[in-house]
Amino acid sequence: MEVNVSLLKQVCEIAGAPGFEKRIRSLIVELVTPLADEVKMDNMGNVIAIKKSKKNPDAKKVMVAAHMDEIGFIVTHIDDSGFVRFHTLGGFDPKTLTAQRVIIHGKKDLVGVMGSKPIHVMSAEEKTKLPKTTDFFIDLGMSKEEVEKYISIGDPITRDRELIEMGDCVNCKSIDNRVAVYILIETLRTIKDPAYDLYAVFTVQEEVGLRGANVAAHGINPDFGIALDTTIAFDVPGAQAHEKVTELGKGTAIKIMDAMTICDYRMVDFMKKTADQYQIKWQPEILTAGGTDTAGVQRMGKQGAIAGAISIPTRHLHQVIEMAHKLDISNSVLLLNACLEDMDQYDWKH
Repeated sequence: MEVNVSLLKQVCEIAGAPGFEKRIRSLIVELVTPLADEVKMDNMGNVIAIKKSKKNPDAKKVMVAAHMDEIGFIVTHIDDSGFVRFHTLGGFDPKTLTAQRVIIHGKKDLVGVMGSKPIHVMSAEEKTKLPKTTDFFIDLGMSKEEVEKYISIGDPITRDRELIEMGDCVNCKSIDNRVAVYILIETLRTIKDPAYDLYAVFTVQEEVGLRGANVAAHGINPDFGIALDTTIAFDVPGAQAHEKVTELGKGTAIKIMDAMTICDYRMVDFMKKTADQYQIKWQPEILTAGGTDTAGVQRMGKQGAIAGAISIPTRHLHQVIEMAHKLDISNSVLLLNACLEDMDQYDWKH
């Protein structure tokens, strides 16, 4: 199936730092309301789109989670010269921040640039050290008085990068995890009849500790759970074969484990068999560091859930730009659809 690049672009480019997801949430509600039987929002700000099963009227519940927040920053200080200091919201690779444009979302959006000490005036020791996020400031090209007309302590900051196509790939800020938001929207649009009642949840604050997924899973209490998120594709020069985790263009990834979750062996087996049955290209994923909403979906319901994850291989993860392969995105939609429609055909007791 073709990737709807214009929709993916719309979803990726809109702002939504952890705790400040209002803009992306409003877009999601607008897009999914015609596709679901019911759409609601909980107190945390998670969007829950429910699609009832027609073939199983007394169906079990399956929760599919895709987090809507993106890594970002928050304003902590404005100095006497108008330079802005910040704190991270989520994990960043600091070496990628140098001279990058960002947007501070205050009374109006202001574009700034990440500044740091010029290499010309660094000591020999400073030149050999890896940068820290505290080495950077944001230059808005304004005086303190001008900055404070629009910007306040506590305003969120996001990266300024548009989505472009590069070969067979898409490249943008916030591929993590807007590509999964796109996949879940496409699944709501294309799925015919889910085997069980589908709770498509667009979660908040994943990048700062899976907070939205924990609350949503506790409220929904799902029998089954599937998380959708990006994963590392370290298929680049210098990588050893055992370090790659996944590779672009080799298909969607079926998570076996990450640092926070060992996926249920039954869900892993079901996903593999379903992918093979429908000739959907896939690859296994073991991520020894990092975690996703899978952990919240699996553990925060009252009895736990039989849970796993579909992961989208992504290069340059948690940097200024990220890259995913259109084939892997398409295969992720196909696998999620097939799993949701056939979930009642598997022997979950074995």
